[in-house]
Amino acid sequence: MWPGRLSPRQVQGHDWEQKALAYLKRQRLSLLTENFRTKGGEIDLVMLDGSTLVFVEVRQRADDLHGGAAASITPAKIRRLVCAAQAYLLRYPVTPPCRFDVIAIEGGRIEWLRNVIEL
Repeated sequence: MWPGRLSPRQVQGHDWEQKALAYLKRQRLSLLTENFRTKGGEIDLVMLDGSTLVFVEVRQRADDLHGGAAASITPAKIRRLVCAAQAYLLRYPVTPPCRFDVIAIEGGRIEWLRNVIEL
């Protein structure tokens, strides 16, 4: 999407994803893909942590009054993440080790939750 076509909410979401990306790069992860989209779902960031492929969902909330950022990931969202990850993995002849991480941002504070979805 071109910047002129983004809604204010999309611009804010993109800004939080960029903050999450910068944070993960400082943790020595390497970016492979941003906003990988398929018919079945989307992954905010696909990164490499050593030899492990990391699918990252970025969630932001102003506060934790309604359960917080991490709690906002519903079973339906998990299904969409898994669907998108399966599509992404089709490019590999042999499935590499992989995991699902969440960057939860609440009130500007970043929390990195590793391996949050077990398949």
